[in-house]
Amino acid sequence: MSQSAILKIARDTIHCDRCPRLRKYCQKVAKEKRKSFADEEYWGKPVPSFGDPHARVLIVGLAPAAHGANRTGRMFTGDNSGLWLYRALHQAGLANQAESTQINDGLELKGVMITAIAHCAPPENKPSSSEIQNCSEFLKREIEALENLEVFVVLGQMALKGLWSVLPEEWKPSRTIPKFSHGANLQLNNGKRLICSYHPSQQNTFTKKLTKPMFDAIFELISKT
Repeated sequence: MSQSAILKIARDTIHCDRCPRLRKYCQKVAKEKRKSFADEEYWGKPVPSFGDPHARVLIVGLAPAAHGANRTGRMFTGDNSGLWLYRALHQAGLANQAESTQINDGLELKGVMITAIAHCAPPENKPSSSEIQNCSEFLKREIEALENLEVFVVLGQMALKGLWSVLPEEWKPSRTIPKFSHGANLQLNNGKRLICSYHPSQQNTFTKKLTKPMFDAIFELISKT
């Protein structure tokens, strides 16, 4: 059930055309390219979720990076945020290697699925609320399909808001969205847990708002949950 459902969601994601602004932007970036990737063929389509269809952990990000996943076709692959994420997952024993550079580099995740609240790269990395809403169906379906799911990890406040909006009301311990803070660990009514982390964006890592020990602590927390 999980694997076939996840594959169907991935196919539907790739062929989605609900957000004309995002589709136009992704295609524009794929055509114009960054000079350092001029010889590469960009993906330029909605990026499907990536990982283990039997995952107990669902990591929820914001959106593909214009010259990262929009180029490679795999979540958090080909940019600095991905280097941070996969290093931490590898150190925690949740990935078979510490780097993610391209879609065929052999990376495999163990018990983890990575998704986002928007599957197309947005201008200035800011999807609109309606674009996030258009994408919410895929997140809902993934939550339903992941039969072994125990832990949500949200990367940033927008990811928390996006996830909270699609969770079944009976799962929520309160009607109000939890206050975001790095390391916050909330138990849902169904026994699953929701853990918050700063996003490993350059804005956070270069300024030391998020350090490697802080990020590693999130995945240590997962192992204890």
